Amino acid sequence: MTTQKKPNDAAPLIGINCDLASGYVVCPQAYVDCVARAGGVPLLVPPGSNVETLLGNVAGVVMIGGADLDPRNDGFQLHGSQRLMHPRREAFDRELVHEIRERQLPLLAIGVGMQTLNVVCGGTLLLDIATDLPEAMPHRCPNEPLHRHAIVCQPDSIVSRMCNMSRVLGLPESSVGSQHHQAVDDVAPGFRATAHAMDSVVEAIESTSDWWAVGLQWHPQGTGARKIERLIFDEFIKAAKGKVVT
Repeated sequence: MTTQKKPNDAAPLIGINCDLASGYVVCPQAYVDCVARAGGVPLLVPPGSNVETLLGNVAGVVMIGGADLDPRNDGFQLHGSQRLMHPRREAFDRELVHEIRERQLPLLAIGVGMQTLNVVCGGTLLLDIATDLPEAMPHRCPNEPLHRHAIVCQPDSIVSRMCNMSRVLGLPESSVGSQHHQAVDDVAPGFRATAHAMDSVVEAIESTSDWWAVGLQWHPQGTGARKIERLIFDEFIKAAKGKVVT
């Protein structure tokens, strides 16, 4: 006699979008490792994939970082500081986020992934922090790839658990890696900012509804990230397990 596996015991299939570079589909290994370490089964999703088929088979999606969105797609002018992502990836990522929102699938959006989430859901971006907020602290230091800064998390948020764990471990502050020049400006309807840098720049957003959707401006999978930062992948996989059908 076989025992049917409960939905929350099944390893969820997790889609991870990919970048395009020199004719190749690419995805940093760290995203794959973090999903697998947290108990998910990574599935790389290149631009051009059938979104409906994909989302009918995965339990959640991770949106990876990368280059900048083209502001002209949202009615704004280019800024001289921008390094644009491949237009085919951008078009695919926007469609992917739109459909994820329609299906309310768990979503962890990192770096430009968070910016895409915010824009698709009706928010706006600061096209260049140094220009738009000249009094802001440095958020990108080319000569310091492991540059970090402190953040303040909002109570009763998903990311606040990371901040609380920092205090439990006796760390001097909750800090994150920072290598971005753009950031969320107007937070999209249906979301709230749940972490800020000390200069008020938005570092995380979360859905205010039952939809598990979290955007992080920092990279919890990145080189130099603390182990406690990667706990967000555990939270994400827990949410994804609730979508597994067995």
